[in-house]
Amino acid sequence: MPSPSPSYLRLAIPTPLRRLFDYLPPEGMLDQELSPGLRVKVPFGRSTVIGILHSVVQQTDVPASKLRRATEIIDAQPLLPPSILKLLLWAGEYYHHPMGEVMQNALPVLLREGRPAEVRGLSHWLLSEAGSVIDTVTLGRAKKQAALLALLQEHRELGAEQLQPLMNSWHEPMRRLQEKGWVEQQERSCLQVNIDTTNDKNLLLNPEQQHAVEQLCARLGQFHSALLEGVTGSGKTEVYLQIIEQVLARGEQALVLVPEIGLTPQLLQRFRSRFSVPIAVLHSSLSDQERLCAWLKSGEGEAAIVIGTRSAVFTPLARPGLIIIDEEHDASFKQQEGFRYSARDLGIKRARDECIPILLGSATPSLESLHNALSGRFAHLPLKQRAGAAQAPTMSLLDIRSQSMETGLSAQLIEAVRQTLEKDEQVLLFLNRRGFSPILMCHDCGWVSACKRCDANLTFYRQHNRLRCNHCGSEQRVEPACPACGSVDLRDIGHGTEKIEESLVALFPHETIVRIDRDNTRRKGSLEALLAQAQSGEARILLGTQMLAKGHHFANVTLVGILDSDQGLFSSDFRAAERMAQLIIQVAGRAGRAEKPGRVLIQTHHPDHPLLLSLIRHGYQGYAEAALAERKLAEMPPYSHLALIRAEAVDASLPFDFLQEALSCCLALNLPEVQAWGPVPAPMERRAGRYRAQLLLQSSQRAPLHKLLQQLAPQLEGLKSARKVRWSLDVDPSEMF
Repeated sequence: MPSPSPSYLRLAIPTPLRRLFDYLPPEGMLDQELSPGLRVKVPFGRSTVIGILHSVVQQTDVPASKLRRATEIIDAQPLLPPSILKLLLWAGEYYHHPMGEVMQNALPVLLREGRPAEVRGLSHWLLSEAGSVIDTVTLGRAKKQAALLALLQEHRELGAEQLQPLMNSWHEPMRRLQEKGWVEQQERSCLQVNIDTTNDKNLLLNPEQQHAVEQLCARLGQFHSALLEGVTGSGKTEVYLQIIEQVLARGEQALVLVPEIGLTPQLLQRFRSRFSVPIAVLHSSLSDQERLCAWLKSGEGEAAIVIGTRSAVFTPLARPGLIIIDEEHDASFKQQEGFRYSARDLGIKRARDECIPILLGSATPSLESLHNALSGRFAHLPLKQRAGAAQAPTMSLLDIRSQSMETGLSAQLIEAVRQTLEKDEQVLLFLNRRGFSPILMCHDCGWVSACKRCDANLTFYRQHNRLRCNHCGSEQRVEPACPACGSVDLRDIGHGTEKIEESLVALFPHETIVRIDRDNTRRKGSLEALLAQAQSGEARILLGTQMLAKGHHFANVTLVGILDSDQGLFSSDFRAAERMAQLIIQVAGRAGRAEKPGRVLIQTHHPDHPLLLSLIRHGYQGYAEAALAERKLAEMPPYSHLALIRAEAVDASLPFDFLQEALSCCLALNLPEVQAWGPVPAPMERRAGRYRAQLLLQSSQRAPLHKLLQQLAPQLEGLKSARKVRWSLDVDPSEMF
């Protein structure tokens, strides 16, 4: 008998190279059956990396003398089930991205590092009542205990992974603090479980909501995609809950994707109060161990409901039954670095593969999803009425041209805020700009606080007396005098949320004001605490960026003020108007969500702008119809398909050299159905010290575009100019920056 041919391991290695790598099995390994999805430790160059088994093959193009041997098969069973592997393989091909990076993206950080796929104790240390009043000075020479106690007094609660980077050798001092009764240790589960659901029962649905629930529940167990287009306050979450109830009754799991961490606490509270089942949460503010635990419990089927942000679309489920994409229009669902995938689009692909329904929900659907619904690709489930007795708010434009302004607030808006507070109601003020002011300027010579690494200005943060770039993260302290002329007359120009907060404190000194933006919600638990103040009514003035604008329900907010609606009206990005319209409608939707009527005041220097007038007169639906007509005439998405080749380098000429060669490759492939535009500088040409340019590819049909990209990507890797730049390929780009 002929001897059996040797087997080779074909692996996806996390590298920018668009290829798979062949290895010999580990030394001494029995000829056992190996399944795709296993993690394999292998030598790669001079280092050791963790690859994912793609397949076992009997032939290889690599000479036997050059084949290296795998070090270890880490897992006994594949971590990535066949359904997720199929999704990842499809995603790698569709987005033309290196398969190793695609597969790594689906794993929690600890699994990427080769750690065991097991749940370990999640210890947390909490400050006791006695410990909260201890003055650390009394600890004298026990400096580590004092430092640890100070940390706990600052954060209230810390886990092992949070403590490790903050303090070395903290275990013994922590034990001492526990002995003194100042600190308590708790072992926690990564799953949220609430056994008391008596306070939240199914609400009575209106006919539109009932129709949506019936339509989805009739499709359980089969692929079906639907767009739930519900005006703000129409009860979309209640529709989600009642459909999920039917999914759970079938013994299946539900995956719910949300665009931002900020939407997770309130949504999680609704789910916990309704269902007495384990709920897993997956987002970036969790510790690595918490994320691993939730990921494993979901794959084992222990978590009945999984709520997560973008990357949760790859979470394995033992019994998948339903996928929900909440706020489906949100740009956060598109990854903007590395593997540039759309979680919304991959969610649809996953639902198709697993023969389950998917529900996309939004008050302001993306034009792509709305087009799919109007053309019959998605079922269209409109919710045109607010739930219960709530009525849609009235919307008005405030013309602030030539008006006297009190630090960004017009006299009309200030008076409206005062009247609302006198009625013991809440006010929400929206400004999508962080910091104290966007510019610090010298009044004598005109110097401005420009970032040295970006084509942008440094934002002034007066609370910390710092200048910070919100694009590259560089920061510096504010000098007492102008660096150009030495003048001490430095003035802050423009308004950020910090400055507005200061102005509100002066105008309404007896009111509690809550500001919610990324700068004051970095600490774990801080967002939940601020939202609790808003929900309870303790804070009657709420101020924030888009973190505050979406998905939150504040029953007593009757006035919404949009302080600057002009930021997105004049942009080179063809999607800017759509984003601005969505944001205005989402913010406006926070007003009048209960029995009390609401109103929305929009400050603008352009009260005659067609976008603003369309929103005021016809709402988002009217704007979207007009925008789709414009897109069709301009042959822009959803009536065409785009891919963007980006390049960046320290030398300004190198990105153009590479993209010019890329253009030549495109033309040589001779696919007239695909048009190339550029290369041109990126809208922000210099960012983080690197010059950026881009080449846009456009086609009226998806197939020719992908045919070109499939041939083009390997050619780009081989260009000499590619070694001198960082380049990326973005299919279906959501941002043109």
